[in-house]
Amino acid sequence: MSDFILIDALEAQATKQPDATALVCQGRETSYGRLSHASNQVAQALLAEGIEPHARIGFMGANSDLYFQLLYGAQKSRGVLVGVNSRLAGPEVAYVLNDAEAEMLFVGKDFVPLIESILADCPGIKRVIAMDGGHDEWASFDAWRDTAEAVAPSLDHQPDDDVIQLYTSGTTGHPKGVQLTNLNMQSAFDQSADWAGWCEDDHVLLCMPLFHIAGVNVGLIGLYKGGKVTVLPEVDPAEILRLIEVEKVNVLFMVPAVILFVMQQPNISEVDVSSVRQVIYGASPIDEELLVQAAAKFKCDFVQVYGLTETTGGGTNLKPEDHDPARNKLRSCGKPNAGVEVRIVDEDGKDVAQGEVGEIVISGRSIMKGYWNKPDATTDAIRDDWFYSGDAGFLDEEGYVFIHDRVKDMIVSGGENVYPAEVENALFAHPDIADVAVIGVPDEKWGEAVKACVVVAPGKELSEKDIIDFARTRIAGYKLPKSVDFIEALPRNPSGKILRRELREPYWEGEERRVG
Repeated sequence: MSDFILIDALEAQATKQPDATALVCQGRETSYGRLSHASNQVAQALLAEGIEPHARIGFMGANSDLYFQLLYGAQKSRGVLVGVNSRLAGPEVAYVLNDAEAEMLFVGKDFVPLIESILADCPGIKRVIAMDGGHDEWASFDAWRDTAEAVAPSLDHQPDDDVIQLYTSGTTGHPKGVQLTNLNMQSAFDQSADWAGWCEDDHVLLCMPLFHIAGVNVGLIGLYKGGKVTVLPEVDPAEILRLIEVEKVNVLFMVPAVILFVMQQPNISEVDVSSVRQVIYGASPIDEELLVQAAAKFKCDFVQVYGLTETTGGGTNLKPEDHDPARNKLRSCGKPNAGVEVRIVDEDGKDVAQGEVGEIVISGRSIMKGYWNKPDATTDAIRDDWFYSGDAGFLDEEGYVFIHDRVKDMIVSGGENVYPAEVENALFAHPDIADVAVIGVPDEKWGEAVKACVVVAPGKELSEKDIIDFARTRIAGYKLPKSVDFIEALPRNPSGKILRRELREPYWEGEERRVG
């Protein structure tokens, strides 16, 4: 394990089964041999651009098979791929690219106008490549790639080299770049054996975004195991069901909100899903009744996984046998994966008693290298090799982890992380808003919904629509308040800190869990 390099796993499959299908996307099929060949070309093309070891390379686009050519090619050149959340607004995208110090950017066709509008604000980007065809000024990915020889570079790859950098929202109002290494990925692969058990015969559906660790892991684990991975460009419940029935998909990962949308499809009772042997879910808690309904429809193994970007998605899993309602574990996220330790600690970092609520801390080789260029944030998050998750939970008498609340203020809406500070910063720019606090409230569809509690400036008038429309130009759609409450003053403690829990309390009264 100590010498693991991600690209070696691809080359092993390309040698073992060069003609086997690795990727399927929108009618294109790519064999393992072709994936190796194309990623060699990408690596050489990157080196010709002057990309040096550890340079950051941005990607913003829909899910695509070409993403994996770029990811493996970046690795072969010892570059680091930075996945940019395609739901971000222009200023947020510019922040990520500048923070990452990205030198090149690969852009999907749907995001060309956005990138054109912010490129002047990203002086570090030396070249832009269009992933899906031509552009007046940018080369197309295929043409750019095919100018290079398909020769694997001979470079000094190291297990501690960063593989990918994903951005997670931050309490300071700006996202942080999570550095994930070859060894982090190896640990995630090893942990997956504890809950996945995929093999060469599996047909994996990748339907979650590749700017999230869940999407990345599904694709890379599927390829690591030598299976066939079908890539869905975006979340589409109707297309998920069609692919399951027509292509005989047998493994897929969905966040609870997507499971809900799939189960709400008008033809759900008629679709043949008998090929599916495993449904993995995670990223946010799931309603027990929805889980029971989905299990009745799919009649297969369900596995819940709990982890964070900072833990390479690894943490705990709730196995199929624990999904029996009689076990009373459906609200748990399971037990630690192999090679992972989980503790529940108090504010001083000391273990709390069994059944007592505290912060969930995680240790293992999947813990990130750190936050890019943010040593203080890294030191705060990782203490004595333990990652402080920000989630509050407890252990039951059998050692199962239950999430109760959040130590930090993060809102999880439909599997997306939203930090109040980001939304508040956007709303504070409105001249007629005197004060604002953002909280998460229960939502049947999304788990949690973003609510803004607004104090209007004296003599001014604002409507809920005014506020949401204003925010829409500054932050991603999933971060927008779904509702607005107008209040006279925000509750604060003597030092001025907003008493967010006090604001949340009326909305969560009667709820067993204080997370969606």
